[in-house]
Amino acid sequence: MLASVTRLRVRSLWFLPAFSWHAFLSRNQAIRAAGFRGGRLLVDRRLAFWTLTVWESERAMKAFRGDAAHVKVMPRLAHWCDEAAYAHWPLNRDHIPSWEEAYEVLQREGKLSRVEHPSPQHEAHKFPPPRLKPLIGNDLPAQKPDENSRRMVA
Repeated sequence: MLASVTRLRVRSLWFLPAFSWHAFLSRNQAIRAAGFRGGRLLVDRRLAFWTLTVWESERAMKAFRGDAAHVKVMPRLAHWCDEAAYAHWPLNRDHIPSWEEAYEVLQREGKLSRVEHPSPQHEAHKFPPPRLKPLIGNDLPAQKPDENSRRMVA
């Protein structure tokens, strides 16, 4: 199992509609992706957005990352965002980590993505913890295989 956390901060309200649309498309792609085991989304203060996903393998996560809606929006994020960071780490069991755990890993092991207009926090690799009260977000369930798709044809 592999967990992945991302934190993106949209630098202007001007980019929010397009960002939101592409986030919706990427969310739908994730819940249908092979190897997706579940996840969470969180809307934070100051136009910051978090994702926390669990994959059955690094290969499954990379297949999602390099396909469809997600791969199409990635180049735009460098212009839309002034903060972007991510981290991946192995899990010993099939569970979705807490936001606190994801934040700790992001602070300790996170990598910065390229942004065209980095904020001072991005350059210093210092991000505030996610706002959990009130929590504005939702869980992403893994889509269960269709029973009909598992039937064998005689």
